[in-house]
Amino acid sequence: MTGDISTEEDQTDLQTRRARGEFVRGVSGFRRAIGDPETPAEPGRYHLFVALNCPWCHRVTLARSVLGLEQAITLDIAFPNRTGEDDPEGPNLWEFAPDRIASLTGAPLPECTAETGTGAGLRLAKEVYRREGSEEQSVPILYDKRAQRIVNNESAEIIRMLDAHADALGSTVCADARVVLWPQDPARQVEIRELNDLIYTTINNGAYKAGFSSDQEVYATAFAAYFDSLDRLDQLLSDGRAFLTGDAFTEADLRLFPTLYRHDPVYMLRMKLNGARILDYPHLWRWLCRVYGLPGVAEAGSLRHCRQGYFGRSWNGVVPLGPLKPMPYPEAYGHPELAEG
Repeated sequence: MTGDISTEEDQTDLQTRRARGEFVRGVSGFRRAIGDPETPAEPGRYHLFVALNCPWCHRVTLARSVLGLEQAITLDIAFPNRTGEDDPEGPNLWEFAPDRIASLTGAPLPECTAETGTGAGLRLAKEVYRREGSEEQSVPILYDKRAQRIVNNESAEIIRMLDAHADALGSTVCADARVVLWPQDPARQVEIRELNDLIYTTINNGAYKAGFSSDQEVYATAFAAYFDSLDRLDQLLSDGRAFLTGDAFTEADLRLFPTLYRHDPVYMLRMKLNGARILDYPHLWRWLCRVYGLPGVAEAGSLRHCRQGYFGRSWNGVVPLGPLKPMPYPEAYGHPELAEG
């Protein structure tokens, strides 16, 4: 992988910060790379374990789709709600349970799968880690089916390596027509890196800082930073550019999309980010619709999984049905004209 990837939160005074109510994201422990001698870039060799409600997984499913790797990299999808207190392995674990009933629909979610990547039919993502002596339990997981081991579980690194090795991995999109998430131009890389830092700190992770912190001051700081960044990005797009760095879709756009895709229908309520809708930012809204319309993007995520996953874990498990105005989501993402200005 080339270039710096800012992916991790400062772990200084971790216990103290968590004790006073701050949400602090942990560090991913598996950091091998496709392209290393023991993990060559080969079609059909790699597998992803994901949950469609997870925004970090959404980065990876987006990269897989826009890079034309759906046939080359297999995929298992966990149920959006984790295990409960009555599970023999404990609560809050990602589970591959295609028959589990969603409270939102009263039926199984058709996207959910059994575990197929290891060949062992495991039930929990935690069991994939346990086979390697790890106590981690997060998704996404990039898995080497041939070597039977985890390659990487840091989403920012996974999308960078899929981009770098798309041809060798078996992309079905010819190189001339395929997006380049991390272009070779050094000036463009600097621009993307600066945007990535802003987006990760104040928006991607900032949403969780606001929604999952139990300290009012920490929440207020995250809330302000989140909406300040939305203002800044809306202004950036006001010059008529199609994407964040110009006319081409890049890694910066891909990393912003999962959070903004969730904002109006989920995060405004669940993450207490009720300062404004993305629909209230005309340039960001039109950008959001533009990205949603790219080939493969709509299929790479699921607001049904997001609603079930975020609200199904709330205190009473009831999933809100809206918003319905000006029209339901995600249908609204097909209508850039809904934004005023």
